[in-house]
Amino acid sequence: MEIQNNNMRFLENKTILVTGAAGFLAKLLVEKILRVSPNVKKIYLLLRTSDTNSARHRMHNEVIEKEVFRVLREERGKDFDEFIEQKLEAIGGDISFEDLRIEDIHLRHQIWDNLDIIINSAATTDFYERYDYSLSINTMGVVHILNFAKKCRKKITLLHISTAYVCGEVEGVIEERAFEIGGTLKKSRSSNNNNNNNNNNKLDFELEKQLVQQKLYQLQQQQASQQTITTTMKEFGIQRAKLFGWPNTYVFTKAMGEMCLEQSKLDDLSIIIIRPTMITSTYKEPFSGWIEGLRTVDSVIIGYAKGKVTCFLGNPKLILDLIPADMVVNAVFMAIQAQDKKDSGIIYQVGSSMRNPINISQIYNSSFRYFTENPLISKIDKKPIRVGKLTFFKTLTTFQIYLTIRFILPLKIWYLISRVIWYGDSKDKYSEYMKKINSVIHLVQLYKPYVLFNGIFDDLNLERLRQNAKDESEDEALLLNCDPKCIVWEDYMINTHIPGLLNYVYYK
Repeated sequence: MEIQNNNMRFLENKTILVTGAAGFLAKLLVEKILRVSPNVKKIYLLLRTSDTNSARHRMHNEVIEKEVFRVLREERGKDFDEFIEQKLEAIGGDISFEDLRIEDIHLRHQIWDNLDIIINSAATTDFYERYDYSLSINTMGVVHILNFAKKCRKKITLLHISTAYVCGEVEGVIEERAFEIGGTLKKSRSSNNNNNNNNNNKLDFELEKQLVQQKLYQLQQQQASQQTITTTMKEFGIQRAKLFGWPNTYVFTKAMGEMCLEQSKLDDLSIIIIRPTMITSTYKEPFSGWIEGLRTVDSVIIGYAKGKVTCFLGNPKLILDLIPADMVVNAVFMAIQAQDKKDSGIIYQVGSSMRNPINISQIYNSSFRYFTENPLISKIDKKPIRVGKLTFFKTLTTFQIYLTIRFILPLKIWYLISRVIWYGDSKDKYSEYMKKINSVIHLVQLYKPYVLFNGIFDDLNLERLRQNAKDESEDEALLLNCDPKCIVWEDYMINTHIPGLLNYVYYK
């Protein structure tokens, strides 16, 4: 590829630490550095393990052996393994602990002496995660990374990958603004400003940590089962999030993580925050359509293709802010390069809703067209699964009414009749079906803030970087392309994203 001759010179001879190294985005970040900036000095990959050998095993099995490294492997040929050995070093550790739980003191000092850049992509993205676990990674993990960075000999560039949805359930144009320390969303739901304070109920992540410890202690004193502890801590996270105005534990703890960074801006650190929207499969690099994991919209697409999703909570006209993963990666490197040129301490929102929006109806139409022409084959009767029209519900209330009429009432009637006519196992079947229905209702409530989201993410800061790159070098702008305006959504969905999604689901 000719583009690779224009390598990312600002990464030459740099030493980089990547956390969450086995994650989807982190793999793309590492692959891009190695492919486009082979003169990087060293990349440390922090992997959640207890020792170096386990970390190396994870690096090779969960990172290097993945298909995303196919292009680099082909380009390097016989030199690939030697190149990887020179450039990558796996580290066992955990951002939930001080010093990232890197036990080897000599290695810690080696990193502190040489490190130039930290890219923090470690996170738990489960909306309904245990509060103690989510807080330890998404919030306290940031504190530990900050403390680690402060021990480095050089001035560190710390790039933190957050999420655009830390804004909560606001409407209108959402600007690239930082959170005030202790700020909540309680008074900002009706405005675009997510910085308003609730002075009567300020947010303190240290207090949240204490509350988590108290809750766990109470459960242990009660000799609660592990299942009870898990359920209680999940519900506790949702409760705390909603108390301060966030819809779920994930975005709540990510927002607190950002506040930790805001608090450290006065220290001798160079801090960047990247807020991507809904990340989808790669647009171009290292090849089109690579993805790992199912996002919100992907689960619906696969369910629809299988004939299991016949209705959907969402207004067909509402925008779903999608952005290909490689464009997020390019935005990361563009921001690091700008930081290198002293453009410091800026938040970059990476999405498509401002410059090239796609709505729910377009995604549905592309899915209908694709699976009409390329139906999945049923595992039961080996026949093509014919997709039908999708029914949309614009409010949670209408969706719940539909579920009641279509599923819950018939199920209750069946159960009453079955109890009169025969006993059998009707009670067990009734409980099983009700459990499935309640699970659907629970998931819909969790995802409601996103499928009914009515905001547009401004990306003015990133647009400035894109324009500067074009002014300086057309090749550089192409190398770090993160402009969603180049995406033709129907073509991308039909020829790139859906095939890539199916490849992941069925051939991973």
